[in-house]
Amino acid sequence: MTDIPHVLGNRYEVGDLIGRGGMAEVRLGYDTRLSRSVAIKILRADLARDPMFLARFRREAQSAAALNHPSIVSVYDTGEEQISSESGATLSLPYIVMEYVKGHTVSSLLNDGDPVPISEAAQIVSGVLSALEYSHREGIIHRDIKPGNVMITEDGKVKVMDFGIARAIADSAATMTQTNSVVGTAQYLSPEQARGEVVDARSDLYSTGCLLYELLTGKPPFTGDSAVAVAYQHVSETPVPTSSIAPDIPDALDRVVMKSLAKRREDRYQNASDFRNELLAATRGEGVEAPAVSSWATQVVTPTFAPTQQISQTSYGQATGEYAAQFPPTGMTAAVNEGAKEPKKKRGWLIAVLLVALLAILGAGAWAFTSGNLSFPNPKESTPEMVKVPDLRNMDESQVRNLLESVGLKFRADTDEPSNTIAEGLFVSSNPAPGDMVAKGETVVVHFSSGASSVAVPDLAGRTTEEAAQLLENAGLSLGGTNYVDDTSQKKDRIVSQEPAAGEKVAPKSRIKVNVASGFAIMPDVVGKTQEEAIAELNAAGITHVVIDEAQSSSQYPAGSIISQSSPANTRLETEAIVYLVPAATPQDSGDATSSPSATKQDDSTNN
Repeated sequence: MTDIPHVLGNRYEVGDLIGRGGMAEVRLGYDTRLSRSVAIKILRADLARDPMFLARFRREAQSAAALNHPSIVSVYDTGEEQISSESGATLSLPYIVMEYVKGHTVSSLLNDGDPVPISEAAQIVSGVLSALEYSHREGIIHRDIKPGNVMITEDGKVKVMDFGIARAIADSAATMTQTNSVVGTAQYLSPEQARGEVVDARSDLYSTGCLLYELLTGKPPFTGDSAVAVAYQHVSETPVPTSSIAPDIPDALDRVVMKSLAKRREDRYQNASDFRNELLAATRGEGVEAPAVSSWATQVVTPTFAPTQQISQTSYGQATGEYAAQFPPTGMTAAVNEGAKEPKKKRGWLIAVLLVALLAILGAGAWAFTSGNLSFPNPKESTPEMVKVPDLRNMDESQVRNLLESVGLKFRADTDEPSNTIAEGLFVSSNPAPGDMVAKGETVVVHFSSGASSVAVPDLAGRTTEEAAQLLENAGLSLGGTNYVDDTSQKKDRIVSQEPAAGEKVAPKSRIKVNVASGFAIMPDVVGKTQEEAIAELNAAGITHVVIDEAQSSSQYPAGSIISQSSPANTRLETEAIVYLVPAATPQDSGDATSSPSATKQDDSTNN
């Protein structure tokens, strides 16, 4: 085993092990330059020997470092340390320096198998979706959303980890053709990941749906004896609705979960923002556009692995349980040629699914009967006529009313909702949602857009970037670019200015750029000036530590004026640096620069 250096990059002290995964280990570190604790993720030495992985890691680590969002664990720095392997060869060991977060992972909340309260689950997943919305906009796909990669800080904030590593391992479609492997965690794999297809942002949303499911029920949507069995279920089976496990889950939230777990990407939420908005609406008791839970019963997708592809399970570390589906090494055959005779194992799967579905129906009926919720139709009453709530998009109140009444439904307008994407006065949402089948004569409650809302930008001057990020998040905004400037109007690492300015009105979710004091100042030229003038000019430049050194004789400058300075003019100095100034001594007799002090006194008395 290759020893890890005690110091990386001549800057980061490497401390105790605080986490280990299949691909890397995380150690507590200390940044000696900025005097702060950090977390250092160091790649496994055997992976560091792979030139292809090294190239991806270098590129993607830079991308991850560019992510700046309150719900994403910040990447401060990346580097490579040259070390010697056991064979004596020189090896580049990549590492990533990250924000050290004090808190606990979501997986620790789920250790006992109990669900968390609905409001807490929504808060956690909302934070994850907020991070994904930002990262997807920046072109970064996570690929491994799971409870172990989501942290809750001591003050309750959500932090998503491992953007850089996850992106580096699976470089879009290139992964399947170049390494023939799919890397992720089996219980949170999207169907397309399990099939080895191109991964996009919607794959992250599926994994987030798995996380939401587990938070609400205490267990993931699919479990099995092996990673292969779990992956098969992701591809071919519909999960049991969360309300069947936890009856207190409302129908709207159940719909949101099922839509996020749709097998076909086109049927899921298309972006993190839509997912987050519907999740929050469901927890507030509002209507959602997600289809009825029963509509997903027919959405099972038959596995479409290539005829010769086979799945094998590889241990990727005990701590993380990461999963690799490799093609085409030996292992269990996942599928056969289309049209070939159906294997007995596949028939067994289908029979098992049908049995589970039948048991679920019987169990639901028994629960309804024993709880008094089961009712039987009156034979004298006719079955109500069902109609479909029509598509109401891009319609105003008059148009919505006319269309609903034309299909036999009643209309009721509810409070307007602000929207930055839908014009004022047009349809936003309804309950029941468009596409739902409802009894004729039922009332549809409709919300219309009140137009784009605006947010006042808070004053960030004098704040740290962490404080600013929290203020902006509270205001519905986010921290954009951070630029360090040599401005001494604020202390080091404090914000000196912002764009847009404080008090300006901007659209929600706007990004605010800030200029941060670098802690450096420009050394002025004070030679030839009096001590008082020199000190005042240095203080004005932000340099406050000034030492007047022992005076020296000078024939060029008058007594008391500065004849030299420890740092040349226009030098870039830290504001805490000490500047030494040498003043001219009192002129001596006959201009003798080497006269003794007694001679100086004599000159003074003679002159007097």
